[in-house]
Parts: sequence; structure tokens; C-alpha cells
Amino acid sequence: MVAMIPAADPSSRSPGVTLGAALTVCALTHMTCQPGSGQHTAGKRSGPPGAVTDLPHRPVPAAALGHPTASLVAIPAGTFVMGDSGGDANEAPRSMSVAGFRLMRYEVTNGQFARFVADTGYVTDPEERGFGSVWLDRRWSNIPGADWRHPHGPATSITDRDSHPVVQVSAGDAAAFCAYHELRLPSEVEWEFAARGTDGRRYTWGNEPPYRGTLRGNFGTPKCCAPDPSDGYYRIAPVGQYSEGLSPFGLFDIAGNVWEWTSSPFPGRPGMVALRGGGWGNNSYCLRASYRHANPPNLGLDMVGFRCAADPILH
Repeated sequence: MVAMIPAADPSSRSPGVTLGAALTVCALTHMTCQPGSGQHTAGKRSGPPGAVTDLPHRPVPAAALGHPTASLVAIPAGTFVMGDSGGDANEAPRSMSVAGFRLMRYEVTNGQFARFVADTGYVTDPEERGFGSVWLDRRWSNIPGADWRHPHGPATSITDRDSHPVVQVSAGDAAAFCAYHELRLPSEVEWEFAARGTDGRRYTWGNEPPYRGTLRGNFGTPKCCAPDPSDGYYRIAPVGQYSEGLSPFGLFDIAGNVWEWTSSPFPGRPGMVALRGGGWGNNSYCLRASYRHANPPNLGLDMVGFRCAADPILH
């Protein structure tokens, strides 16, 4: 398994490393997890002793649990500056034009993926390989029995977690789900345009770092890197919880919660696929709309999910 990950902030950046090494450095620098379910129970956040457990939570909209096309949002055609002059070398700013398309308002949930599997008998890459990548003891480990039904290992479960984004799915698994519903994965350019619009904002909500003011998403500690219970969830949060973190087009969880697969190969990394958005263990540097990450397309992790896109409706 290989993944190129720069460090979590400009002062500690490195050119990247590989996931056996691969997500080990990623984990130590930004995609951080700790043992514990991180699962939401009766409106409370599961986590370590003494953590905050009384933050309010929003009811999950029916559109997040129904047919994937129910939450598609129309994204108009436009031109924007992709990248960030203050980011990594692969984020060099350039002007890009995007045709109109549609993108799911929410990340694909466990409930939606379960119906897809029930309808098709689909078997995911982690299930076929017999393991998924899980962050344990400050390193990524290939855990036998970790899969989308058991995201953090065989002792964990998604029971009563239909509203959580599905994880432990590869790029191929994500593409298969989208294709079954006559949808597709977004390209990197589409994803970034949907995340930031045309005004050059650094984050989906604007230019302020996520730790200032209201809760804007599910992500890690300001100082890299550990899960942060202050957003209400130790690991994965149900979709649609953070209205203060909406993108200009009204998309939830574009920054944080789980990384999202795209359809784009990663430039200069043969065989690698780009993913975007950061996850529940990342700090603010990795939540920027321009931040880029790459993984092998058959890899499943407990911090990576997806959402589907579609071409515009022609009138």
C-alpha cells in the first residue's frame, strides 16, 4: 500500500512517503485515529473518559439515508483558481474551468451502501483481501476482518450507524456504488470547485481556520495530531451535523469527517488516485479546500469514504 502524504503544516512538510510506511507518516502527521469506537449513542459522543459528551446533534435529513440521487445539488459551470500558493508544491495555483454538474449534498452513508450490497451481492476490496487499514497505537495497521461493516476492526460494528458515512471502501468500491445508481465519482477539479466556489476561499466556509468560532466540522486537534472530542465525536460523525461548515453550494462535510475518493489519477504518482477533504483526525492544514492526497485505488481505510456526482440535467 502506498500513499504520498506531506506533513500537517508548512513548517513540518516533507515530500511524502509510502503507507506501509505509507499512511504511518500520514497518521503521525494528519490522518490520526485512536482506539475507541467514536460511534454516536443517544446524542452523545463516544470517546475517552472525561471527554465532552453533551454537545447537541442534528437530526439526519431523510435525503442522506434515501436514494443517492435525492441529495444531488446542482453545481453551475464556472471558472476558479484551483490550488493554494501557501500550500504544497502540488497545489500551485492555476485557473480552471468547470462544466455544470451535480454532487451529493452528503457523504454516502452506511445505510445507503448496505442497500447497494443487499441488491447486488457486492463484495468490497477490503472484504476480498481480508483486511482493512485502521489507525491503532499511532500507526496504520492492516487489521484482519476490518471492512465496511466493521470499520475499525472485527470487534466494531455499524449497528445503529446507518447515518454515518461508509468507510473501508476502495476507489473501485466507490465507483461501483455510484455506477449502480447511474452516477459517478467527481473529478478533483469538480470536487475543489464544489468545495470553495469562485471567491478563492481557503476553507469551504471562508478563510478563518476551523478552530475559531462555531463548530464547522468533525476533525482533529489544532496541534497535530489526535482525534478531537470537542466537535462532539471521537471518530466518525453522522452526516449533516455541521451547518456552519457548508460549502458555497450547500454541501455538508466537505471538510473533515472522512476523506473522499475522486475519479482523478494523482499527477506524478502512477497507479494512485486522488482523494480530498480531510478526515476526523486532521488538523486545519489538511482541511483546506486545495489540499491533495493520493492512495492506491484498492485500499480501504477507516477514515476514507466518498460521495457521488452526476452530469447536469438537460432541459
